[in-house]
Amino acid sequence: MPTILVVNVNTSEAVTEVIRRSAQAAVSATTRIVALTPTFGPASVESNFESYLSAVGVLDAVQNHDGEFDAVVHAGFGEVGREALQDVLHVPVVDITEAAAHTACLLGRTYGVVTSLDRAAPAIHDRLLLAGLAGRCVGIRSVDLPVLELEANPEVTAKGFVEQARRLVEEDGAEVVLLGCAGMSGVHETVTAALAVPVVDGVAAGARLAESLVALGLSTSKVRSYAPPRAKDVRGWPLRAGAGGGGRSSGGLGR
Repeated sequence: MPTILVVNVNTSEAVTEVIRRSAQAAVSATTRIVALTPTFGPASVESNFESYLSAVGVLDAVQNHDGEFDAVVHAGFGEVGREALQDVLHVPVVDITEAAAHTACLLGRTYGVVTSLDRAAPAIHDRLLLAGLAGRCVGIRSVDLPVLELEANPEVTAKGFVEQARRLVEEDGAEVVLLGCAGMSGVHETVTAALAVPVVDGVAAGARLAESLVALGLSTSKVRSYAPPRAKDVRGWPLRAGAGGGGRSSGGLGR
C-alpha cells in the first residue's frame, strides 16, 4: 500500500484536515494519505515573508516524519518550498500549483485561477511562470477572504468563488478553473454545477499525480537541479535533526 504525505504549508489543523479529505477522496482505496501540519510557522500563508518561513517548517515536518512514505504533495498554492524537498528526498514531490495547471492544460486551451486574496496573485503567477505554465493562464482573481476564513464561511466562500470563476470564464476566456488555495478544497463541485466547466482542485490533482508517479516507478532526477546538497556546516540551523522517515532522504541540511 503506497503512502503519500500531503503537507500543509501553514500551522492550521483545520486546513490540514480539509487537505487530507480532498487528497484521500482523489486517490485509490489502496493508497494511504498522511496529512502533516508543520510544528512551527505562520497560521496562514499570505505574504512572501510567510511563504519562505513556511518552507522551512514544511521541510522540518517531512524530514522528521516517523514512518515510511512513497511521495510528497506540497500543498501550498503559489508557495515556495517544493524545490528544497526535491533536493533532500528520493521520492516524487508534487506541488499543487503545478499539478493543477498541468491538469488544466489537458482539459482546455486556457485556464484561470481563483484564489483567496488579491495579493497572492503575483506569487501564483511567478510559480506558474517558473514552471512554464503561465502562457495558458488568462487570469487570476480572488474572493477577497483570508485563508483561515475560507473554511469558517463555506457559503460565503462558495458564493464568492462562483462569482469570480464566472468572470474568469465569461470575461477572461478561461475554459478551465483552478482552486487557487488548498483551503478551498471541496468547493469545486459547487462551481462545476454553476458554470459547467472543469474545476481543478490542486490538492486532489497533486495527490493523484503523486500516486501515478509512484505506480510508474518514477521520481525526481538527481542529475543536476535537484542533486542532494553537499555536506557542510550550517550555523544555527533551526530544524530538528530528524531521521527523515522512510522517504529515502538524500541527506543534506538538517540531517
